[in-house]
Amino acid sequence: MTHKFVQVKDVMTTNNYQFADGMMTVAEGIKLAKEHNISALIINKRNEQDEYGLVMLADIAKEVLAKDRSPDRVNLYEIMTKPLVSVLPDMDVRYCARLFERLSIHLAPVIENKNIIGMVDYTNMVFSQVE
Repeated sequence: MTHKFVQVKDVMTTNNYQFADGMMTVAEGIKLAKEHNISALIINKRNEQDEYGLVMLADIAKEVLAKDRSPDRVNLYEIMTKPLVSVLPDMDVRYCARLFERLSIHLAPVIENKNIIGMVDYTNMVFSQVE
């Protein structure tokens, strides 16, 4: 069986996340996620030397809801993951899947020229294996 070479840029999505300010409350972040029907918020850099952050709806469930914290009193920066593991658009999806497995992650931003151009997850990679 011949391996089908598929790059991350061929399977990434550009509509499953939104950018947000880390100072936004979790309640505002939930509204943004609900409005755009997404599960990931990319937290903007504060300056050029900074890194992006990430808040997933699962993070909100674990860090706010499960701990009985008020979404109106917690800021996104308090629960974000930062720095992020990111991948390059020309990476082979096989290596991307191996990276995800080694690091126990299930999605990552795709970065080109220091800017996020998309997101890739296991679903994107698996679906790319059949036509």
